[in-house]
Amino acid sequence: MSDSYAGPEEGEAAEPEPQVPDEPSYDPAAPAPLGVERTPTGNAEVDAQLARLGDADHLATDGHIEVYEDVHRGLRDALTALDARPGPPAPTGVPTPSYDRS
Repeated sequence: MSDSYAGPEEGEAAEPEPQVPDEPSYDPAAPAPLGVERTPTGNAEVDAQLARLGDADHLATDGHIEVYEDVHRGLRDALTALDARPGPPAPTGVPTPSYDRS
């Protein structure tokens, strides 16, 4: 007699294969607004970019990155523009003190 198993003997019923449950189907929910309030900053350029974030509310998550990158670019440009605005004139030279040695 051998230790190996070759299957059921003639006339014996084979054991049924174990049933593997079907994979549950995944149906993602439709995009929905998160309801996050955006407080105005008082800067029109920045407020416009923050309002643009609302566009992501109606997109599937794989579309969010485009909106976020666009807003990031706009905010970076607004900050860069602050550095480029003309300010008071730079000093033209260092004044030399005058000493009265009389």
